[in-house]
Amino acid sequence: MSQLTAVDAAFLNAETDTTHAHIAGVGILDPAACPGGRLTVEDVADVVRRRAHLARPLRQRLAQVPLGLDLPYWEDDPDFDPRRHILEIALPAPGGPAQLSEAVAMLHERPLDRAHPLWELVLIQGLAGGRVAVYLKVHHAAIDGVMAAETLAAFLDLSPVPREVPADDAEPRRAPGPLRMLRTGLLKAALHPVRSAVTMARTAPYLDEIPVLSQLPGAGLMSQVAQALGREEMPRAPRVNAPPTPFNRPIGRRRSVACGELSLAEIKQVRQALGGSVNDVVMAMCASALRMWLDKRGELPDRPLVVGVPVSLRRGDGAGEAGNQLSIMSAPLATHIADPADRYAAVRADMDAAKRRFVASDGAWVRQVSRLLPAPLAGPVTRMALQALPTLRAVPAPALRPINLIISNVPGPQFPLYLCGARVLGYYPISVVTDISGGLNITVFSYDGQVDVGIVAARDLVPDPAEIVDHLRDALNELKDLADAGRDGLPEEGGAVVPRQAKGGGAGGLHGGRDGAVEGGRPHVALGVDGDQAAEDLGEQRVVEDGHGEDVDGQGERVHAQSEAVHA
Repeated sequence: MSQLTAVDAAFLNAETDTTHAHIAGVGILDPAACPGGRLTVEDVADVVRRRAHLARPLRQRLAQVPLGLDLPYWEDDPDFDPRRHILEIALPAPGGPAQLSEAVAMLHERPLDRAHPLWELVLIQGLAGGRVAVYLKVHHAAIDGVMAAETLAAFLDLSPVPREVPADDAEPRRAPGPLRMLRTGLLKAALHPVRSAVTMARTAPYLDEIPVLSQLPGAGLMSQVAQALGREEMPRAPRVNAPPTPFNRPIGRRRSVACGELSLAEIKQVRQALGGSVNDVVMAMCASALRMWLDKRGELPDRPLVVGVPVSLRRGDGAGEAGNQLSIMSAPLATHIADPADRYAAVRADMDAAKRRFVASDGAWVRQVSRLLPAPLAGPVTRMALQALPTLRAVPAPALRPINLIISNVPGPQFPLYLCGARVLGYYPISVVTDISGGLNITVFSYDGQVDVGIVAARDLVPDPAEIVDHLRDALNELKDLADAGRDGLPEEGGAVVPRQAKGGGAGGLHGGRDGAVEGGRPHVALGVDGDQAAEDLGEQRVVEDGHGEDVDGQGERVHAQSEAVHA
């Protein structure tokens, strides 16, 4: 039994008729090694049943506090039955990417039933080539990216032969009784004014980096004054306003989905030639792809877009800590810069600046802001604000458009994984779109030598996100040409070509979770659903040793030892 944090509850409160706060992923599997060459619902239900105690969020349901006086609790479902959460559908012929994307989009539009554990798994048969897809979605109130990795790892194996796991002998965890809930809720309500005042004081130094609040008049000055009074010195947050785009209009209930693959080896070759990190290359690709998409429609802004980058606040000793431990970092994205070399240089420079500021401020503002309102008011006020937002969008106020979209890059394991004997060929994260974060979300996930791209959008705004996947391929080819050309005459730094600096504007960057590595010479199996991670370039990624005593990061890169701070 555990109680939801204010951040967990915020994901529940954020749901409306057009917004659902679940995160998901689509795995493509080859069932050739399964009995009869087929992966069945019974196979999946059996492995979930036997290993559910290793992924406790899948066994827990919500327990509401009477009168809504306090945040809900998680308790084990005494009637837990995996079969209730697992469905099976078949694609129409020919079972290609278009049919799969349509099916996944329809599944992603459906809300989860709050009366039961908040997850659903759909086995999708009928894919071309005899393959099968697995769509798994879990509510964001139950897990963040790190917990998603741990949850999925419980059901995956390193070979077609499933491993043995210890049996579950623990008693079900139940929520407190109604009277105890009421007493605790009343006590918290009485103390909330004091706690709220403390929270406001702690949040003041970081007002200039909080979406929406940072756009309010005087926010920057108040932040500087609070930093001066607290004797905190930190880099200034970039002051950028998100420009209007076709995907920053009110979203509807329908979703569109697209998936694709890129070569991780080619991305690393670009990184080695141009300098920077894998994340810099991926972000530069996103900037180029979005520039192409917007320019094609005559909607390319003359200033950079603003992206939100989910970041994990978990530390090395708290990977198993319950509740969402995440924040979001915003940064400009240089879609307005025409020259690829200038754009790439801007990506590196601006992302470095954003990371330095984020690390200096510790990124805890999400938790602080979530605690400002007492539990009885937080839900109604949040839903009222979100429902009014589409109408308020008619007012040209930058604060109502804090970012244009969310982009995540999630490093995963560079070795094959198996589910019930079926080899996982690819894994495509499908995240969340909202009126606040924009009607477009791009998540990339590196797995077994390739980078899998998952894009979800509001169908009314971006009806065919597969076009953006195509533009990402074009963007990678553009960077490969730039790397091959070597930009003759440009200086070199650390063995890598340094493009000339952009004359104006900036760029954004992204970072995903540490979801695949080697620990103590043993493979660590993990997959990410939601790309929340801290910035590796400033020493925030957890570095571990492989079996040969060499340091490796989450994408198989050899790196120098860094201090262990936050990771995903």
